[in-house]
Amino acid sequence: MLDARRREFITLLGGAAVAWPLAAHAQQGERMRRIGVLLPAAENDPEFQARMRAFQQGLLESGWSIGRNVQLDVRWAGPNAAKIRQQAEELVVIAPDVIFATGGTPVAALQQINRSLPIVFVQVPDPVGAGFVDSLAQPGGRVTGFTQYEYGVGAKLLELLKEILPSATRAVVLRDPASPDGIGQFAAIQSAAPSLGVEVRPAGVREAGEIERAVANIASGSGLIVTASGLAILHRELIVTLASRHRLPAVYPYRFFVIDGGLISYGPSSIDPYKRAAGYVDRILKGEKPADLPVQAPTRYELVINLKTAKTLGLELPPSLLARADEVIE
Repeated sequence: MLDARRREFITLLGGAAVAWPLAAHAQQGERMRRIGVLLPAAENDPEFQARMRAFQQGLLESGWSIGRNVQLDVRWAGPNAAKIRQQAEELVVIAPDVIFATGGTPVAALQQINRSLPIVFVQVPDPVGAGFVDSLAQPGGRVTGFTQYEYGVGAKLLELLKEILPSATRAVVLRDPASPDGIGQFAAIQSAAPSLGVEVRPAGVREAGEIERAVANIASGSGLIVTASGLAILHRELIVTLASRHRLPAVYPYRFFVIDGGLISYGPSSIDPYKRAAGYVDRILKGEKPADLPVQAPTRYELVINLKTAKTLGLELPPSLLARADEVIE
């Protein structure tokens, strides 16, 4: 009996000796991975909350479970460049496996601070011009991601303004003069202006007070075009309110401006790239290199119209425009 028990104990011990390494290996396979996230927005911004939900949903669909096998280290930096750099430094110190960043300023800060951590970006209009990648097809380094739009989309905004206000002969283009995005978009708008018979004037704004003065000084009968920028997104409620107060037909670059009461928008989906970026983060976590992942352009553009705002402004929108809309808010 004793020998039988001794043999059973030795068998169990031997089995345990095999099982322990296997368990340790399984645990190592499920080790917690870390994703740093740098956002140029406030944590309570509903638009960016929706974007982050899309990013997390993309991770979930790729097999990542937050708190089980992946940890998100999120930094809400706001649009301030100094704050963005400070938060970028904090992320680099904790050395995540990959960093996910929104916009050119965060990516530039991360590149200046560290040259080894892989980065996936969204909302960068010209990553080649900014020096983030060698080319769209072959990034060639540790950075890749998803472009925001082509500058040529700016011409489409002017075309829409002329379509909703055929009598328009002047348009003011609200832009951030500190951002290369504003320069590129205005150039596209300016190039399309002569053929449409519209005189365009840039209004460089850096803060809320300048936005208020610029909109208040727009002449009657003119239209407003708001170019895409972190500044415009931050102050979107103010811009929409001012356009309504001064009864200005205004064209915006993103759907969420129209959701907040703006008249019309045309531009790429602001949510879709976040889910697509989660796929790139997943591939990097599984061993692929950013250099081998081509930079991708937007795949979805949305034309959104707020019919209630149009009626408030006394505008009769063309049926053909309404028929083309991806979404009409009544």
